[in-house]
Amino acid sequence: MKILVREALKEELPEIRMQRVSAYEEHRGAIPEEHWQALKTTISSNADQQPGVELLIAEINGDMLGSVALFPAKTDAYEGLVAALDYPEIRVLSVIPQARGIGVASALMEECIHRAKAKGYPTIGLHTGEFMKGAIALYKNFGFVRIPQHDFEPANDGITVMAFQKSL
Repeated sequence: MKILVREALKEELPEIRMQRVSAYEEHRGAIPEEHWQALKTTISSNADQQPGVELLIAEINGDMLGSVALFPAKTDAYEGLVAALDYPEIRVLSVIPQARGIGVASALMEECIHRAKAKGYPTIGLHTGEFMKGAIALYKNFGFVRIPQHDFEPANDGITVMAFQKSL
């Protein structure tokens, strides 16, 4: 099975947003309901439609299995919660539950890293909730390291969104 990563089409946005919520739903029990509602709103927002954001999907045989948004450097990737950073940011990586473990997330990560390198960036970053253990393991496997000075707490509820960065 070959995983194809490509630019998303505008008409795919509703399905992408639905899949994101489905993918992130597994974390609902690990966080307070208010935090879940805020996260759900964030991952369903139009933030990925800002100029320069590359919205990518992964598919096998025409079936969309996951997506990711690559925000360019110096953009407001987190709706005012983090200062604009000097490197691209990987955001809202998601894989539908039934497609986990077959390399979809890795294919999306590799494409983001490839695109950042091709544009000459020396680093790439991302943020993830401290409760997203599987995602954190994936990012560490890709060589991302913690940069706590860019952490933030979006809901003032003690749950940290942790910053990571990778040298390219």
